[in-house]
Parts: sequence; C-alpha cells; structure tokens
Amino acid sequence: MAGPRGSRYYDVFLDYEVSLKSRKNSDHLNESLIFLLKSIEKHGSLISAAREMKISYRKAWGDLQKAETFLGFPLVEKQRGGTAGGESRLTADGAELVQAFRELHDEIDGAIHKITRKFFHALNHQENAGEHAG
Repeated sequence: MAGPRGSRYYDVFLDYEVSLKSRKNSDHLNESLIFLLKSIEKHGSLISAAREMKISYRKAWGDLQKAETFLGFPLVEKQRGGTAGGESRLTADGAELVQAFRELHDEIDGAIHKITRKFFHALNHQENAGEHAG
C-alpha cells in the first residue's frame, strides 16, 4: 500500500526487476533465469523446473544456453536420463550466482522499500496539503 485508504496512491505500487547486462551487446540475465536456476536446484531436473515455471522445456533449455553463453561458463551440469531419468544440478558457479543474486536482491529490496516509503510519503503529504489549501 502506497498511501492511506482513500488516497490517490492507495492502489499504486512500485515494481522493478533486477537484471545483469553485458557491456558488449544487449544481452542480459533477468530474475526469471535466477528463478529457473533455483528451481533446477530444488528439483534436480530441468524438465521439473520448466513445469514449475509453466514454460516449455525448450524455452527453459534455450534460456539456460543463452545465459551460459552470456556468462562464458556452465551454470548447470546435465546428466542424460537412463532408466532412472536424467538429472541436472547447479555447478559451483551456478550456485554462487544464485546465492549472490539472492543477497543482492535482498539488499536492493531493503533500499527500495526505504526510498519508496519516502517517495509516497512525500506524495501523500502533498495531496493532504492540497486538500487543506483548497
């Protein structure tokens, strides 16, 4: 809630996304890739991760390949299935990226929450001042 009930800003929220961009081109890694990696870590399977995210296996595979090309190193170790099925697990670099991104996102969330509160407080204060002036 960005303002008290009845204010113009009551139903307005700040939304943002954190992404990593390349200096060389327009490629970037966004939060959905981090979610995909977390899901792979949780399920041990790219197929299960894709299902959880409600995307096709092909899209998940393509996003993962694009990310690995972007970074220049593997994020997931893949083992093709046999009778027990395949397995996917994060590489040490992949796990490090997920953990560091989690920490970065938590810090940004805290800072943005503080800044946004100040922003909406100023807007709501101006709205209230305008009502008293008129």
